Amino acid sequence: MDRMFDFLVIGSGIAGLTFSLKVAEQGSVAIVTKKEKVETSTNYAQGGIASVLGPDDSFDLHVRDTLEAGDGLCDEEVVRKVVREGPDLVRELVEWGVEFSRAKRNSKCFDLGQEGGHSRRRIIHAKDMTGREVERVLLERAEEHPGIEIFENHLALDLLTESRVFQAGTTVLKCQNRCYGARVLDSENRIRTFLARSTVLCTGGTGKVYLYTSNPDVATGDGIAMAYRAGATLADMEFVQFHPTCLYHPHAKNFLISEAVRGEGGRLIDGRGRAFMGDYHPLKDLACRDVVARAIDTEMKKSGDDCVYLDISHRDPEFLKRRFPNIYNKCLSLGIDITKDPIPVVPAAHYMCGGIRTDIHGRTDIERLYAIGEAACTGLHGANRLASNSLLEALVFANAAAEDGLGNLESARKEGLPSLPQDVDIPKTGEGGEMILVAHSWDIIRRLMWNYVGIVRSERRLSLAKNHLAQIKLEIDEHTPNIPLNRDLVELKNLLTVAQIIVQCALNRKESRGLHYNLDYPRRDDEHWRRHTFIKKEICI
Repeated sequence: MDRMFDFLVIGSGIAGLTFSLKVAEQGSVAIVTKKEKVETSTNYAQGGIASVLGPDDSFDLHVRDTLEAGDGLCDEEVVRKVVREGPDLVRELVEWGVEFSRAKRNSKCFDLGQEGGHSRRRIIHAKDMTGREVERVLLERAEEHPGIEIFENHLALDLLTESRVFQAGTTVLKCQNRCYGARVLDSENRIRTFLARSTVLCTGGTGKVYLYTSNPDVATGDGIAMAYRAGATLADMEFVQFHPTCLYHPHAKNFLISEAVRGEGGRLIDGRGRAFMGDYHPLKDLACRDVVARAIDTEMKKSGDDCVYLDISHRDPEFLKRRFPNIYNKCLSLGIDITKDPIPVVPAAHYMCGGIRTDIHGRTDIERLYAIGEAACTGLHGANRLASNSLLEALVFANAAAEDGLGNLESARKEGLPSLPQDVDIPKTGEGGEMILVAHSWDIIRRLMWNYVGIVRSERRLSLAKNHLAQIKLEIDEHTPNIPLNRDLVELKNLLTVAQIIVQCALNRKESRGLHYNLDYPRRDDEHWRRHTFIKKEICI
């Protein structure tokens, strides 16, 4: 069964919802989300949104901090755009009803936090549940809007594209790919076609490719894998950010200890109580995430300990309960009182700084296909994302893509949509097979990536990972055609695709920069490697 819309938005986080609300006054919108609409990385974001709102702050300072964190690979034009446009879009969230924390009760001034890599207090937040508050407001507005339909438990399978070859006589000049929507597996396991004049990928990140991650279970890189299969260019996929402080406890799956804890004075200590970050960076505990994550990894390997500790017990207990109610209550439920006890923490895969390559309008190199949010590589983050710049980027590029999409809407309506054959790209489904093969491959990939393609890498580890992943692909290709089409199988194939791309990009970069640290090339090489890594699947014949 086909559905037709002006805009198909795949993903229901801050990027997708903001885009949808911006275009829904002039066009029909379908939001397709693979699980419940609130199950997004946005909903789990604790820290906040970095924006120039304080009297002692400036655009130039925020730009400088972002460029320094990005380690030479940020696009300065993009950085300046995001930093300058951010404050107005944050104020728009306030107008829409987002309740950010204030400096004092009934105060007009926001309570601005500080996080690693920032030279000023510029993190606007809703205590330690910023993402949940933003998601709440945006979802409420989207659900009430008559121009928006939300399809929960709908998993996008692949993009619908049409290749157009331009010729001059007998010479082929170029092949242009255009997107017309996507095939989707609905909540009853039926394949449906969603046709659209513009399609937006805002499917989040790739954290589940690693064994330990702060990401929700939905973060399997679906949008990035779909875009790659359709012929879009991916960029900088080797730059995987590991958050330094994920709660270490057997009953604390994926629970993050916000960077804001260190911003409010939290200190990293080892099992003997020694503060160690002074050994690694002048900013100590407020160094950027790549530095802190590597320092923790090094300390754990030297000591053989399973974790390090984040201690903020020296701060006033009432302040901690008020500033970090979510973290306080979660830790307390596990027997950890952060007002008295240090918090056991370990690094975990957190954010993909690379992704689908876009321009300053959020456009990919597939016509009428946009990518925004964590799935996109806009040029803002470079080799390492500055803390709390992700929600800011999502707002700015959702706005930019919406303006561009609306600008092209009239011409797209005049051109119409193609009549695609009903059997185009429909995956084959088997009747037998064993799901244990899927579960086993899923586990092996995630352990392999954690052990060989983690915070510290080497050529040998990366080569071993590449060979192991190739073997896993052979096994999947051989056995899964007999397994009935299901969500776990789709996610497994996307996960494998993303893992292989991360490894290949990591092998391509022969230096250490930002989030990519290679023991065999331990220094940054600006002469040869101050450039991006691109990877693309050629689809034209």
